Amino acid sequence: MLRPVEGKRTRVLVGMSGGVDSSAAAALLIEQGYDVVGVTLKLWPQDCVSRAEDKCCGPQAVMDARSVCHKLGIPFFLVDEAAEFQKQVIQYFADEYRAGRTPNPCVMCNQKLKFGTLINRADQLGAAFIATGHFARIERGDGGRALLKKGRDQKKDQSYFLFSLKQEQLARALFPLGHMTKNDTREVARDCQLRTADKEESMEICFVPDRDYGSFLEKANLAQRHRGEIVNRQGDVLGFHDGIEFYTIGQRKGLGITTPKPAYVLELDAATNRVIVGDDHELDRAEFSVERCNWIPFDHPPAALEVTAKIRYNHSGTSATVTPLDQNRARVSLHTAQRAITPGQACVFYQDDLVVGGGWITRDT
Repeated sequence: MLRPVEGKRTRVLVGMSGGVDSSAAAALLIEQGYDVVGVTLKLWPQDCVSRAEDKCCGPQAVMDARSVCHKLGIPFFLVDEAAEFQKQVIQYFADEYRAGRTPNPCVMCNQKLKFGTLINRADQLGAAFIATGHFARIERGDGGRALLKKGRDQKKDQSYFLFSLKQEQLARALFPLGHMTKNDTREVARDCQLRTADKEESMEICFVPDRDYGSFLEKANLAQRHRGEIVNRQGDVLGFHDGIEFYTIGQRKGLGITTPKPAYVLELDAATNRVIVGDDHELDRAEFSVERCNWIPFDHPPAALEVTAKIRYNHSGTSATVTPLDQNRARVSLHTAQRAITPGQACVFYQDDLVVGGGWITRDT
């Protein structure tokens, strides 16, 4: 980790989510001699606070972050980014579902807000770096290039959500928890007597209560129910749906159709407004494409890469050959077929603990 030059305190802006991880990150940086400033992004319009009450960056989180900064004796700023959050994250979330894709809003929030807005604020406040409570590591490669690596705590590693960060973002980032476990971070917070030390963490998308994303889309007027056909691979109509936005690849329950064998969602075709279903084994795939690729160790990737590919955050990873293509695309050939490869999700490439890069899974036609 970069450390301050002796005799000079380097200013770091810490993104404070109101949880134990960002609290511990701030405490560690103070201990290391940095001039620390806490910033919380207010992401919620005033009329939406009820749905964010207990979530990351919601009202309770803001109070907790302010309390932690007060306890640590560092400045605290609350920055209103509700409009940008609506535009860059929530609207993206809705647009992806309408297009028949399954979004990953956490990756987008990191790229656009936590490592976009925060860097802009860091410039305004004279901070050389920004820091967060992510479980990931940054090391310097040849020529000072920033390399993104997995956090030491494999169970908490969050490098997957950071794959889309560019060099200029990674060069300004510090991850104080990269070498620590979750228990370590709680001990740091307890030692500093921070109110977040034993705070439970939320595993849900911060703006979707009870993981019911369909209900959220409707209540927020971001999707309306519209009738369409449920068909098999042969095009036979098996039933009807109320909108492809309310389905995901691999879904079995709630289809409202009767078939001789259990039916699973195989594809969501926005062009025809069809949900395509089939047998369980049809969910297995070994070949697919990704777009909007980001390569971290190099500007131009080699002709082929042998990697471990993660097709979703909670996926354990599988061996694959990646062939970069033009227009920032790549073809991924898995050595072992995987279930429910989902358009709209990120596929992230690793070599041991190094994040080589990744891209967004497309719907092959």
